[in-house]
Amino acid sequence: MSAAEDVVIWHNPRCSKSRRTLELIREAGIEPVVRLYLKDAPVPAEIRAALAGLGFDDPRALMRACEPVYREGGLADISDADALVAAMVADPVLIERPLVMRGSRAAIGRPPEAVLALLKG
Repeated sequence: MSAAEDVVIWHNPRCSKSRRTLELIREAGIEPVVRLYLKDAPVPAEIRAALAGLGFDDPRALMRACEPVYREGGLADISDADALVAAMVADPVLIERPLVMRGSRAAIGRPPEAVLALLKG
């Protein structure tokens, strides 16, 4: 696999779905680049690339609406895509997890098995 095809997981080790997704990747014989995105927050361009890889136009589709910061920030009432991306950069707990990327494609590991098609190429 070339560097452009590296598998990257935005991982939260406290999340059981994220741990299971990482396990599935490794069971497939792939050692991914593990990004602890809560400590190493993605920049806007990375979030936009993830959205494109997922086929999502609306940044809200990558957001965890169940998080208190989502409600407290009034994010449900914001329609500006740049503002929503900025909110995820400022508080990466808002980003749905785990996110797995391979090249220009991406998948969310909910359920963890959802990433298997991405791993097969």
